[in-house]
Amino acid sequence: MSDGDAIAQTPEPPYYAVIFTSLRTDGDKGYAAMAARMTELAARQPGFLGVESVRDGLGITVSYWRDEASVLAWKQVAEHAAAQALGRERWYAAYRTRVARVERAYSFERRD
Repeated sequence: MSDGDAIAQTPEPPYYAVIFTSLRTDGDKGYAAMAARMTELAARQPGFLGVESVRDGLGITVSYWRDEASVLAWKQVAEHAAAQALGRERWYAAYRTRVARVERAYSFERRD
């Protein structure tokens, strides 16, 4: 799992990526606490591989999953579903979720 400032360590493909892109409403309204809770909860789900997230106006969070069944199971977690409802009600002006199968992955890491 990513610590927030690291690139997620994923296995060799194939695996799945859930890409969540969002525009926030003004104010926190409990958002930061819920985002931290969802990351913690996702990390305990079977099939979770890691997460990467950035926000600078536009927010992008990519979570990585072993297979499509893991992605679908995460969507059904009751606490996650409740957070999604609060997101539509309080935190997001707009969002889009995309699910993709990762077929290839490349990496580079400087080791000075």
